[in-house]
Amino acid sequence: QVQLVESGGGSVQPGGSLTLSCVAPPNVFNRNVMGWYRQAPGKERLWIARVNSDGDLTMYQDSVKGRFTISRDNVKNTVTLQMNSLKPEDTAVYYCNKSPPPPDSRSWGQGTQVTVSS
Repeated sequence: QVQLVESGGGSVQPGGSLTLSCVAPPNVFNRNVMGWYRQAPGKERLWIARVNSDGDLTMYQDSVKGRFTISRDNVKNTVTLQMNSLKPEDTAVYYCNKSPPPPDSRSWGQGTQVTVSS
């Protein structure tokens, strides 16, 4: 069974920063585009950032562009999301997965909660 493990979430004030990490098994990580996704309360899970297999091409949703940075370590099989200038609307559970994600709902990890409030 696929095991993606996200970590690094927490509670911060608006304007704060967090760094999320995701460890992926080789069959998920190797040679695949990897992405970060988030699911806010009562809403569907949405893609917010992706990085290609070499780590030199990135894409972001407009809502996070200029504030979030995705990167990957192809030796450690990890994907990182550096989040700066956090806003209350960034509050969500954050997940990583291949991009696009597999259709199997079991492919997702537990996610990590990010809460931005004053």
